[in-house]
Amino acid sequence: MKETRINKYLSEAGHCSRRAADKLIEQNRVTINGVVPEMGTKVQPGDIVAVDGKNVDNKNRNNIYIALNKPVGIVCTTDTRVEPDNIIDFMNYPERIFPIGRLDKPSEGLILLTNDGDIVNKILRASNNHEKEYIVSVDRPITQDFIDKMGNGVPILDTVTNKCFVEQLNKRMFKIILTQGLNRQIRRMCEYFDYEVTALKRVRIMNIRLDDTPVGEWRYLSDQEFERLSEMTDYSKKTID
Repeated sequence: MKETRINKYLSEAGHCSRRAADKLIEQNRVTINGVVPEMGTKVQPGDIVAVDGKNVDNKNRNNIYIALNKPVGIVCTTDTRVEPDNIIDFMNYPERIFPIGRLDKPSEGLILLTNDGDIVNKILRASNNHEKEYIVSVDRPITQDFIDKMGNGVPILDTVTNKCFVEQLNKRMFKIILTQGLNRQIRRMCEYFDYEVTALKRVRIMNIRLDDTPVGEWRYLSDQEFERLSEMTDYSKKTID
């Protein structure tokens, strides 16, 4: 093993994403040979890395890629100590995995989980403009004006959302395809026009579709799905080693 930045080491070991690793380092929960490292410290061959006192071994392992149909009420966090309804306990998977991105607690639908920190970083990079598709129900009849304005950019969170595809499906339901990931973005966009979201379901992330996976169930990505996902993220700029 060549020397590797500590956040990349934890990511490649399948412990967490680099972003989550940075938080662990900031919280002084990571040690290298028993010493709390600074951000950016590199792990040398033979070093012993631990998180919360438990050794993390960066050996070759099989990567895992899972598509879960998350039910309402489950929180997309790996912090099992703080959140009882966390996605890790819900999955109860025999190996350490973590979610790619988030889907808020009142929402359901597709969330990807993996032990591959590299692909997490590529997918989460906002500049890649990866599509996410949602089916949304609201509390009152939809107008064409609402559809048009939702698609042309909405002022929320001290910015204006990117233009996006929006299509009415029935009286109170529409489809929206986003390339952003602002906090509670769809709900805030609807609130701006005095609509309240009554149900929100993510049905696609890039080329991965929810298909017929029942709520609360999961499946492994097919080889074809993963190959296409890899192709779509290949152009992503890699983080500095």
